[in-house]
Amino acid sequence: MTRCARISYSAAEMRWLSDNRTMIISDYHRAFCAAFDRADVTAAQLHGLRKRQGWKVGPRDPGHYAGRYTLFSAPEMEWLQANSTLEIGEYHVAFCAAFSKTDVSKQQLHAARKRYGWKVGRTGRFEKGSVPANKGKPAPYHPNSAATRFKPGQRPVNTKYAGHERVGSQGYVEISIDETNPHTGADRRYVHKHRWLWEKLNGPVPADMVLKCKGEKANPDPSNWEMVPRGLLPRLNCKSGRNYDAAPAELKPMIMAVAKIEHQVRERTGKRDRQLGDCQRPEGTSNGN
Repeated sequence: MTRCARISYSAAEMRWLSDNRTMIISDYHRAFCAAFDRADVTAAQLHGLRKRQGWKVGPRDPGHYAGRYTLFSAPEMEWLQANSTLEIGEYHVAFCAAFSKTDVSKQQLHAARKRYGWKVGRTGRFEKGSVPANKGKPAPYHPNSAATRFKPGQRPVNTKYAGHERVGSQGYVEISIDETNPHTGADRRYVHKHRWLWEKLNGPVPADMVLKCKGEKANPDPSNWEMVPRGLLPRLNCKSGRNYDAAPAELKPMIMAVAKIEHQVRERTGKRDRQLGDCQRPEGTSNGN
C-alpha cells in the first residue's frame, strides 16, 4: 500500500495555523489556502494537524456560541438569550418586531433555545391553582358527532347482560347473575354455572362440602356433579397418584368409590382415637390443659 506524500508547512504557516486554530474547520481551510496559496491541502489534513499538535478549539469565551451564525447575527443572539423565558408565541412576535424579521418561524426560535440550553423556567405541567384554557367553555357541537353520541341510559352493544356465559381459567363455565358483586359493588357478578344450577335444584352447598364433576368440567348439568366432602379432594388430585380429573371416564366411578372408602375409614379411625383419648384423660382436664 503506497503512502501519501507528507504535507509540510513553513514556520509562518504553522504560526498562522496555531493562531487561528479555533476557527470552524471549513473557514480554517478556506482562509489558510487563500493566505498561503496552498491548493494541495485539504480540510481533513488541517483537522488532522490540529489533533496531532493537540491544539484545542474550545471552550470559547463566555457569550460566544459555538459554530457560525447562519441565521442570527450577534445582536440578535444577545436579544434571544436575554428574552428566552418568554412564551414561544410572544418570543416570536417580539423578536420579529425588534429586528423586522419575516423569514423566521417559531419552530426555529424554539430549536435555538434548546440548542443553546437556555432555560425558560417552565416544566410544561399544570401548576397548582392554574386554570385550564377551556374551563367553562361548552364542547364544540357538530351534527355528525351528535348523532353518534351515547344517549342517557344507553348501553354499549358489547354489554354483558345477566345470563352471559364464559369459560373461566380453570375450565368451568361461568354465568353472570343479578347479584351484587361483594368485591366491586357491581350489580352483577359471575358464578360457576354448575353450582348455580345445582343449588337451584338441591339447595345451598354446605361449607364443608364441594361439588365434583363426574365427567367433563364444561358440562354444568346438575346430573354431572356430585356433592362430596371437602376432605375427599386430596385423595382425588394428581399428588395422590390417582389424578381423577385426567382419568378415563370408565375409571372415574371406581376411583371415586375407593377414595370415599378411604375417607370414611380415616374419619372413623380419627373419631375413635379422639374418643379413646377422652376416656384416658384424667377427670377434670380438657384438651386445652
